[in-house]
Amino acid sequence: MTHDSSLALIVSADAPRAAFLGDQLTADGFEVLGDDLASVAIRSLDRCYPDVVIVDASLPDRSGLDVVTAVRGADATTRVDPGTPVIVLTDSADPLDRVRALERGADDVLTLPVHYPELLARTRAVLRRAEGRPREGLVRVGPLVVDPVSRRVAVGPAPVELSQKEYDLLRVLASEPTRVFSKEELLRTIWGFRATGRTRTLDSHACRLRQKLRASGNRFVVNVWGVGYRLVDGPFDVATAHPAPQLVPQPRGPRRPDQPGDALAAA
Repeated sequence: MTHDSSLALIVSADAPRAAFLGDQLTADGFEVLGDDLASVAIRSLDRCYPDVVIVDASLPDRSGLDVVTAVRGADATTRVDPGTPVIVLTDSADPLDRVRALERGADDVLTLPVHYPELLARTRAVLRRAEGRPREGLVRVGPLVVDPVSRRVAVGPAPVELSQKEYDLLRVLASEPTRVFSKEELLRTIWGFRATGRTRTLDSHACRLRQKLRASGNRFVVNVWGVGYRLVDGPFDVATAHPAPQLVPQPRGPRRPDQPGDALAAA
C-alpha cells in the first residue's frame, strides 16, 4: 500500500475544517473517514482500521488525547493496532500542551489553524516511519492465516474454531512467530495475571490450540521448555498484509464509518 492510498480517520467537531481536510486528503489519494466525538472515534478504531488518525485535542465529549490513549493502550485482545500513527491538532499556543500530547503517545502535534501542505507532509512522514514495523493486520504464517478484523483463523482452506482465549494466545504468538514469549509475559498480557504462581491455565490453552492447528500436519505452538512458547520453529515465510478498505471515495469531506453514503456537512 502506498502512503496516498492509506485510510485516514479525521476526528474533529469543526465541520468546515473536517470537510476541507477530507477534500484535500481525498484529492491526494487518501481514503477518508470522519467522526466528531472522541467516544465515537474510539469505537470506530475497532471497525475501520485506519492507517493514520488526525484528531483535534478539543472535542465536545472528551479530550482528543483520549483517542491517542485508546490507540496506544490497545492490547493483543483488541483489533486496534497500537502502533497506528496519530497526529494531534491543537489551538493552544502553550508548549506544555504540545508536550502533553507527545507524552500521551501522539506522533506529531500541529497548531491550528492548520496549513494543509504541512499537514500532508507530516502525515506522509509518520506513515513512512510506520512502514517498516510489523502491522497488526492480516497475518500469514505458512498456511496459517489470522484475520484480526473478523477474528477468523484458517489453516489452508480449512477454518479453525477457537475459544476467545485460544484466539488471543494465537494472535500474540503470531505477532512475532519465531520469538519465544515467556509464560509470565503471556499470562500478564492475555489473562491479566500480576503473579503467575503455579497456574496451568496457559499450558492447557496452548495444548488445545496446538491440537486444533495440527490438523494440517504443520507444527504450530512450540513449547520452549522452562521458558514459554513460540508459534513456529521456522522456516515459514512470514508476511503480513493490510487489505485496503473497500470504500467509495467521497466528493466532499470525510464520512462516518456508520454512514457509508454521507459526508460530514460543510458549513
